[in-house]
Amino acid sequence: MSSEEFEKLQEIFKSLYDELKLMPDRLLKCQGEEKKRLVRTFDERHGEAVEVLQGMEQELIGVPSSYRNAMSTRLRLFRRDLGKLQREVKSSDLSSTSSTRPAEGAYGIYSSQNEHSTQLQSQRALLIQGHEHLNNASQSIERSQRIAAETDQIGVDIIEELGEQREQLDRTRDRVSGIGTLWRHKALIGKLWRHKALIGKLWRQGSDWEALET
Repeated sequence: MSSEEFEKLQEIFKSLYDELKLMPDRLLKCQGEEKKRLVRTFDERHGEAVEVLQGMEQELIGVPSSYRNAMSTRLRLFRRDLGKLQREVKSSDLSSTSSTRPAEGAYGIYSSQNEHSTQLQSQRALLIQGHEHLNNASQSIERSQRIAAETDQIGVDIIEELGEQREQLDRTRDRVSGIGTLWRHKALIGKLWRHKALIGKLWRQGSDWEALET
């Protein structure tokens, strides 16, 4: 499916439509078998135009949303114009003489069927658009859920990192506390050694005095 195929079908439809739009005036000017033949020709061309519109509708599937919206609008206008032509031909046929009324009845049944088919195609196009909107909404929800999950994971990672940093701080604090205790122990030992040295010095001095007195 591609926009190029849509454009090709559009050209075919325009060609059929240009032929169809001449028929209402021609129907007003003819009678009898000629009018019946013209009505049959209109029915055939109208059926072909409806099939082309159906093909154009199929081309709406799989094209980018931005281009699909423009093509959907164009397709609705084509259906509207085709329906208008159909009503004009029906009106022209109804205004004919009583001798042409049997063909009119046959055409009226076919015309009603074509109108119903056109309505169904319009509803189908709306369903396609609705389906596309639902898909877009689902994709938006999926993106939101993915972003929320990623955000949760980032939060978990941050919490884990903060926990690791706290453990590092606790270990650093324990090491600093241990170093402080070690220095206090060293200072106490140094103080004890100084006291011991002082006591030893005093003891030696006392021994020297006793030796002098003797």
